[in-house]
Amino acid sequence: MENPMKRRIFLASLAALGVGGTFALTTLTAAQGTDDTTDFTAPDAAGGPKQIIIWRDPGCGCCDAYADYLEEHGYQVTRVDDRNFDKRSVEVGVPEQGLGCHLAEIEGYYVSGLVPVEIMERLVSEKPDITGITLPGMPRNAPGMAREKTGTLKTYAFGEGGITVYSNE
Repeated sequence: MENPMKRRIFLASLAALGVGGTFALTTLTAAQGTDDTTDFTAPDAAGGPKQIIIWRDPGCGCCDAYADYLEEHGYQVTRVDDRNFDKRSVEVGVPEQGLGCHLAEIEGYYVSGLVPVEIMERLVSEKPDITGITLPGMPRNAPGMAREKTGTLKTYAFGEGGITVYSNE
């Protein structure tokens, strides 16, 4: 008959090894990035979907509608619940008066708010020397608030050069 105490010690040791191995893998993976804004945006080598990460208030329904809109346009969206997304936004350079309802990162650029896909795609295509773009507030005609963009939306660029109008379309 097997000793129950030895069995418990054996199982506890296995569990500790599993946790330790997971911790080591997580630490190694995290150490590969240069900061806490790991680039989730590299397209799949086989031409897979563009990837974007969104930090959002978990209670915001328009952020979910916006993420759904992005997915409908071929993006793979990683949603991160972050009640302090506004503080994160300011830390990465979004002007306080230009905060949107969530913060996203795509191909090294920060996107604040409900920016339409065509404007975001222009950003990553043109690759301007800016930190990112923002569509302040929650305009009722923006994706996430409306099914599709309607009318004109003014999007601003921000970065070391200050704040400028990026798009008014």
